[in-house]
Amino acid sequence: MTDKKLIARCFLLISFLVFSLFACSREPDIKNPNTITVGFLADAKRLLPFLASDSASGEISGHIYNGLTKYDKDIKITGDLAESWDISPDGLKINFHLRKGVKWSDGVEFTADDVIFTYQKIIDPKIPTPYSSNYGPVEKVEAIDKYTVKVVYKEPYAPALESWGMGIIPKHILEEKDITSEIYNRNPIGTGPYTLKEWVTGQKIVLDAFDGYFEDRPKINRFSARIIPDTATMFLELKFGGIDFMGLTPPQFKLQAHSEFFNKYFQKFRYSAFGYTYLGYNLLDPRFSDKRVRQALTYSINKKDIIDGVLLGYGIPCTGPFPPESWAYKPGIKDLEYNPEKAQMIFAQAGWKKGKSGFLEKDGKPFSFTVLVNQGNEARLKTAQIIKENLKKVGIDINIRVLEWQAMLHEFIDKKRFEAVIMGWALSRDPDAYDIWHSSKTKEGEFNFISYKNEEVDRLLLLGRKTFDIEKRKKIYHRMHEILVEDQPYTFLYIPDALPVLHKRFKGVEKAPLGIWYDFIHWYVPKMKNEWYR
Repeated sequence: MTDKKLIARCFLLISFLVFSLFACSREPDIKNPNTITVGFLADAKRLLPFLASDSASGEISGHIYNGLTKYDKDIKITGDLAESWDISPDGLKINFHLRKGVKWSDGVEFTADDVIFTYQKIIDPKIPTPYSSNYGPVEKVEAIDKYTVKVVYKEPYAPALESWGMGIIPKHILEEKDITSEIYNRNPIGTGPYTLKEWVTGQKIVLDAFDGYFEDRPKINRFSARIIPDTATMFLELKFGGIDFMGLTPPQFKLQAHSEFFNKYFQKFRYSAFGYTYLGYNLLDPRFSDKRVRQALTYSINKKDIIDGVLLGYGIPCTGPFPPESWAYKPGIKDLEYNPEKAQMIFAQAGWKKGKSGFLEKDGKPFSFTVLVNQGNEARLKTAQIIKENLKKVGIDINIRVLEWQAMLHEFIDKKRFEAVIMGWALSRDPDAYDIWHSSKTKEGEFNFISYKNEEVDRLLLLGRKTFDIEKRKKIYHRMHEILVEDQPYTFLYIPDALPVLHKRFKGVEKAPLGIWYDFIHWYVPKMKNEWYR
């Protein structure tokens, strides 16, 4: 029996034992019915919106701050802090009309000055934000009056309305302050539906409903994020009432989410995630700077095995930077499918040939590298294990190193102290991917941390931002998709299904094209317990 099959069998046995325990469980112990407790694999880092570059920080920040715009359930731009806007015929001017009477959580009124201040901070070169390029095309932002903001662009900018979904920060709190300091990132004052009550590093983040929220006070009194860096432990907490919501792993969903017990107490959802998982290479490393090597690596990796063995079929192969649900995706794009014989031929063309040890060598040095994965993400760890077996067959030895998320992100990825990494992108609905792929976005804390550079991609990214006609934009991003398939700066692995589950006492939850959280402030819990499970 191969190591891979042995690992899979042991994992399924453990899953079955947990499933057996779950099947005979008692009712979850709910101590605070009007609190929702969510499982997080990692702690947040910084809560100011344009410094929140990881998913945990982004999710918490999103409950505390508002942008001028947001997406509705059908993925259409609608107003948030701006109740309306006017766009000039040439697309170069936008007048945002702000809501009146909106209050920061300390009681001070939100005004146009806060929008101007936020913009000035985002474009400040001393502020380490990965989002500054979204405002590069802006020529100026000015307040027409207390409730009107005028934005003037140097050139047409297609994602303009989406870019103003960035959370606005309070001028009266942060003016002349060092906003990168921990005190301001751990003590947020926002206009959003929740305020920070408590943050115990590595354990929990607790938010309370904001009584003065302009859309009406949320019906759920408290949002509590518990940091549980292990999905098996998190699932047990779900079972016994320690948390109310989590994204299940595929084995949990397949083996444990269909019992009578589970169907009684939990509502479950399944939809394709708008994002992907990838194996990224440090292109500053001479081995990975060779496009042929990256292509050969992709030909060496069996994506179908990963989807079957890790996702249990709950996902599809990823071909490039856009998922099939995106209008920027090129239908019929040809993936670099598993072909170890072709991989070995390409490795040989690049100068890598098998030595006496059976491993690929070049200039007397064996091809060996380390892949980083974050702690608590079993899917990524198991993906790395399958990749290790795949690459061993073609003569490459890889090591797998598991790191705590924040340490991996800020000490290794940001500082480019890595050879390869398995990570994922949750994508914006607009296909503008300038921050991920443009060659200028490689500074510490920015998103092109693999240091990818392609002059045609740079040109297409800029052209895509300037083009409003959606059919013309499609052609631009279709070409970009083709180039990235050819270049393979990542091995694009898979697009997983999202498999969230939620306790049944929460009502008003509706799955829509945007997911389920878009209308969270209107979720509620019936007062009578006998109505929870109807």
